[in-house]
Amino acid sequence: MIYLPGVKGRALALSTALAVVLTQGSGCGYQFVDYKAPLGDVRRVAFQTLRNDSYDPGYEAVMTDSLVREFRRRGAFMVVDDPKLADLVITGRVRPIFTVARSFSSVLLALEWSVTVTLDLKALRRDGRAVAIDGSALSQSEIYLASADIEAVRKNRQEALHHVSQVLAERVHDALYERLLP
Repeated sequence: MIYLPGVKGRALALSTALAVVLTQGSGCGYQFVDYKAPLGDVRRVAFQTLRNDSYDPGYEAVMTDSLVREFRRRGAFMVVDDPKLADLVITGRVRPIFTVARSFSSVLLALEWSVTVTLDLKALRRDGRAVAIDGSALSQSEIYLASADIEAVRKNRQEALHHVSQVLAERVHDALYERLLP
């Protein structure tokens, strides 16, 4: 904010800021998401640990944990452990994870790698009806740096995979939330 000396200057700056906030928030179609508002017949969700079809041991647990954390963090759905108590049960698998070199040095050494994770998820209501999840929410890529140190590469890849799991969890939550709005 621009500082204008004196009382008139501060009042002008405050009224300008208020006008900007009011005009930006009105008429654009944007609104705050109220996760506590009614969401139809689905309020409780359960996750079954994903199957891991990748060659990264334990990644199914990382992905399942990211999904559970994201759903709990947002608060739109109550996460329950028992699928029998859930209105919606999410199952699926982690498909094979693809890693490819993205950029090369002048002597053809990889400088950056890209890792892509794709999920196959199914969301089933209590009565057995499926809830479609937008396919664009189920795949994500991340670039990480190469290094001559194998431990640095391993750590960079793990961080990239962790970030991918968080982004995918956010997307899955948003896709289901939008689909289940009454």
